[in-house]
Amino acid sequence: MSRCGWATKWMLVLLWAAGFCEFEIDLLASGVAKGQDSTGVRSQQQDEFDWPRFRQLQQKRQRGETLSPEEAAIFRRAQQLMHEQALRLDPNGEREPRSSIGLIPLTEMTAEDRYLGEDGGLYGAGKNEPPDVLREAARNELTQIVPRDALGRPDPLGSIGFVSISMSNATQEFSYFKRVADADPAKSPRVKIVDCAQGGQAMAEWVDPHGRAWREADRRLRAAQISPQQVQVAWIKLANKNPIGDLTEHGKKMQSDTTAVLHNARQRFPNLRIAYLSSRTYGGYSVGTLNPEPFAYEGAFVVRWLIQAQLAGDDALNYDPERGVVRAPLLVWGPYLWADGETPRTSDGLTWLEEDFSDAVHPTESGRRKVCNLMMDFFKNNPLAAHWFTGRR
Repeated sequence: MSRCGWATKWMLVLLWAAGFCEFEIDLLASGVAKGQDSTGVRSQQQDEFDWPRFRQLQQKRQRGETLSPEEAAIFRRAQQLMHEQALRLDPNGEREPRSSIGLIPLTEMTAEDRYLGEDGGLYGAGKNEPPDVLREAARNELTQIVPRDALGRPDPLGSIGFVSISMSNATQEFSYFKRVADADPAKSPRVKIVDCAQGGQAMAEWVDPHGRAWREADRRLRAAQISPQQVQVAWIKLANKNPIGDLTEHGKKMQSDTTAVLHNARQRFPNLRIAYLSSRTYGGYSVGTLNPEPFAYEGAFVVRWLIQAQLAGDDALNYDPERGVVRAPLLVWGPYLWADGETPRTSDGLTWLEEDFSDAVHPTESGRRKVCNLMMDFFKNNPLAAHWFTGRR
């Protein structure tokens, strides 16, 4: 199928989701139905699905009304079909850029919503605030985050090392954040921010404890005069290059890779107390396979799996010395960065525009500024971060 045909197919999906009238939908469908995609599947299911009904249900959710079980099933099926469509490539192995993919930010999904079997909310069950057990655990860890000398001993004139661990997008965003944070009088002067994220070094590249990513991180810490014993906080942005398969396949691989990264970080930084996890920004403008949609969107579920596994007592993620060998820091959500392209998030109006990316993947100045603003707001005001970031007691 031609690139033009692929673009038309995606336009049809988005127009369906946007609620165009039945006449316009049928008109477009008649043109698209003449061809098939590279898999040979035009998707009879797409043709038969009641997209106007889906739009009505979207509007019902937006009014704050609860969907019936039957309506919720229709809504989930629409998401499944859009997910399947997003995974298909044209014969050249490329995708068309999309200003929206019709998915709901995790923070706006409810307990009744489902995406590939996953419910809404950062912490599940439609909740964006941590459960009480995690909140209490975080309070305990926060009391341990204090300025320390180079040997890791508490010292009021020492430092709290705050590092980033991730790939190219993250280093561009975190380095921008560092400049803004270092100039903000609200940040404690004891907090020393060191950008250890690196181009080309996604989660899989941090798995080897002796690999290039960790060697470069060591070099940057030495240059900043921060010892491994002073590093107490990390921001980790989850991503892997060229993911394949459905959420179960690529998600479980990233979960496994990130678990290894957490092991390495805790072993390297013995006073690392908390890791704030984030998933990617919008990836719908990407036409290649580096990390497009829906993989960027689905990374948020991997963050949640890790947090939930730790709360469930997974030994591989144990942070509590009273329960055995400590293998990871405490895991909590950092800022949630995803929004559906040009569609504003309900909570804060966040959008991701084509101009926010230099090559449809990496952030421009405006894209870095958006992430920086989210991070500054989080670390200055979130009760699970402001304690050490601002020095307020």
